[in-house]
Amino acid sequence: QVQLIESGGGLVQAGGSLRLSCVASGGIFSSTIVGWFRQAPGKEREFVATITWIDGRTYYEDSMKGRFTVSRDNAKNTVYLQMNSLKPEDTAVYYCAARYSSGSNNYFVRTYDYPYWGQGTQVTVSS
Repeated sequence: QVQLIESGGGLVQAGGSLRLSCVASGGIFSSTIVGWFRQAPGKEREFVATITWIDGRTYYEDSMKGRFTVSRDNAKNTVYLQMNSLKPEDTAVYYCAARYSSGSNNYFVRTYDYPYWGQGTQVTVSS
């Protein structure tokens, strides 16, 4: 079973940057895919990006492309979400999630695609 712990959230001014970390343990294999999601107050949890553990292939929600970058450090069992040019509408709790996939598909964008979740980290962007 995979355990995930996010960190790196905080308060930042609009236009600023933050890097979130997701440390994974207990059952990380080459078939693991890690996703980032976020949930703003009163809204549903939404997809941000995914990355494959074995080769680092990424997939982004269209509105996040160019501002957000997901990466991983296999030696540290850590996935990162670099967020630049932050906007007040990026304010949300950010979650990382994990699943296994036996194929080459990394298009897992729904919350129910992921059985393992971290506790989330709050990101607040002030205007």
